Amino acid sequence: MGAMARHFGADPEHWEAIGYLHDYDYQQYPEEHLQHTAEPLLAAGVEPDEVRAILSHGWGICTDVEPVTDMEKSLYTVDELTGIIGACARMRPHGLTDLEVSSFMKKFKDKKFAAKCDRELIRRGCDMLGMEVRDVAEICIEGMRAHAEELGLLGTEA
Repeated sequence: MGAMARHFGADPEHWEAIGYLHDYDYQQYPEEHLQHTAEPLLAAGVEPDEVRAILSHGWGICTDVEPVTDMEKSLYTVDELTGIIGACARMRPHGLTDLEVSSFMKKFKDKKFAAKCDRELIRRGCDMLGMEVRDVAEICIEGMRAHAEELGLLGTEA
C-alpha cells in the first residue's frame, strides 16, 4: 500500500496503516469478514473515511461499499494481487529479491497457479485504477521487496 501511495502522491505511512488494518476482523470472524470491523475501529478513533476504505476492499464479496478513491481502489486490487506475488516469491530461491514482473505475469496467466486468487477481481481493480495489471504488479513487487524479510519472502537462499 505504501508503494501505491507513492505512485499516487499520497502519504505512504497512512496507506500502509490502512493496509495493516484491512483484515481487522478476519482471524476472529472469517465467515463474517468485515461485518465486525466498523464499530470497533471507529470506537478506537479510526476516521470514518479510513473505515470506509477498509470496508471497500470487500466490495462485491462481503460488502456493498464500492471503492471510489485511489486508496480504496488500491486496497481492493492489491489485497488479492499480493497473494499471487507472495506465492511467486515463495517458489524462488531468492524470493522477492529478484522477482521480475515478467516472471509474475507468466504465473498470473496460469490459472492453476495460486488458483484461489481471483484474477478477475485484480483485473477489475486495475481497470478502476486505470492501470494495467503489469504496472500495478511492478509497483507492488517493488513495495513488497522493501519488506521481504518481515513478509518471510527472502527465499531459501537468504
